[in-house]
Amino acid sequence: MLKAVFFDLDGTLLDTVPDIMACVNVSLKKFGYPEISYAQTCSYVGDGAKLLIERALPAACPDVDAVYEDFRTRFATDDAAHTRLFPDEEPVLAALKEQGIKLAVITNKPQDAAQHVLARFFPEGLFDFIGGDTGMFPCKPDPSLARYAALKLRVSPAECAFVGDGEPDARVARNAGMKGISALWGYRSRAQLEGAGATCFAADFRDLQKILEKLF
Repeated sequence: MLKAVFFDLDGTLLDTVPDIMACVNVSLKKFGYPEISYAQTCSYVGDGAKLLIERALPAACPDVDAVYEDFRTRFATDDAAHTRLFPDEEPVLAALKEQGIKLAVITNKPQDAAQHVLARFFPEGLFDFIGGDTGMFPCKPDPSLARYAALKLRVSPAECAFVGDGEPDARVARNAGMKGISALWGYRSRAQLEGAGATCFAADFRDLQKILEKLF
């Protein structure tokens, strides 16, 4: 029986790439490196902010730590002017909440940036747990943070669904013993997700709602 739904953030709950790209490019320009494109940003996100910066910089770049810290500090308070919700997302999340399903966010995004952007786009109390990268747990696809969230919410992993648009999300669902649902509205293709072992797919939030309701 489904008792909780865990969501990835970037590309799953919010379309954040335009603002991520803008913040990365400010830092790259500040340190004298070439800017990255929208397509590059889409391909670089998903594995944490540090890896995002490493991918955006030339190989063996000596300035990774400095550029990362500059980006992380700026991104934590970014106004998210170009970030947006996905179609039908708000009513679906509200319906899940009304049905007593616990909602959580498990993201490789830095914790302060995750809390900041979620507070702007979602009502207080919608999510019962928000877990980002604090350095306490390894990033996805390691299952430690997802399992910790289940423990805090007093549910078993088998009673949780994990929804995400990236390869780490498909893998963390399997690693944590949760029902994995891959979101096709994000930054990865179905073929890429299948390559990561995904077997269940949602085309949009209404489709996701139908899949989840079968697990109640």
